[in-house]
Amino acid sequence: MKTYTATPSDIEKKWWLIDAQDLVLGRLAVEVADLLRGKHKTTYTPHMDCGDHVVVVNAGKVHLTGNKRADKRTYWHTGYPGGIKSRTMAQILEGKHPERAVQKAVQRMLPRGPLGRQQFSHLRVYAGADHPHEAQQPEVLDIGARNRKNKKAATR
Repeated sequence: MKTYTATPSDIEKKWWLIDAQDLVLGRLAVEVADLLRGKHKTTYTPHMDCGDHVVVVNAGKVHLTGNKRADKRTYWHTGYPGGIKSRTMAQILEGKHPERAVQKAVQRMLPRGPLGRQQFSHLRVYAGADHPHEAQQPEVLDIGARNRKNKKAATR
């Protein structure tokens, strides 16, 4: 029996819509990364972009467990001497671009390289409930119903 390998003509891409309100950030990112890579399909091929398009709405309302909201910091360097900067997750989620927390969490779960960058380009994240992808008729995916740990109460 020969090993199945998907070709570009075999790949069919679907659109998924995920409401991130009150979902745990890490658990959401794992599910989204699997959809982007195509690991949920029986035709998964590691070296091909056989994943789907994913639209995440309400990204600013994700939940972090424990004290990660106040303690978890992201760092970057400006390029100047002594130019290390940092922000807490609370500052990011309450700031101008809260969708970046979801984007970075998903990006860090995808492979590094050209294939990972191509798969990451199929992710659309919006801080609010509105999105411009109604024409693609995305199918709603309820991640909170898959496992009770995926969803947390909205106590902040």
